[in-house]
Amino acid sequence: MKLTNSETCRGFSLIEFKDRYGAKCSIQASSLASEEAIWFGLDDAEPKIMASQAAAHGVATTEICGWVEYPIPDAVSLNTRMHLTREQVEALLPILQRFVDTGEVVA
Repeated sequence: MKLTNSETCRGFSLIEFKDRYGAKCSIQASSLASEEAIWFGLDDAEPKIMASQAAAHGVATTEICGWVEYPIPDAVSLNTRMHLTREQVEALLPILQRFVDTGEVVA
């Protein structure tokens, strides 16, 4: 997996990568002043709707099967990244390491 290091426009560390399906993801240092934290997860929700249901929900498409983009109004925000403190990341590390070692997901 390719990891790309950069900074946000405000100078916070940013690591960008793609998941198994090619979705853009990132780990970013948080600007939270009260404690150290990171943002971690997908950069965009990329909402979709089944093509067969699109018209019923106001989405125009020429597709007849599969998933099509579902437009979200600019006034709506979808949160796709977790905001994790150091303690929360520490609690997750053993679970992630066990998955690396065994392929199992257990606490």
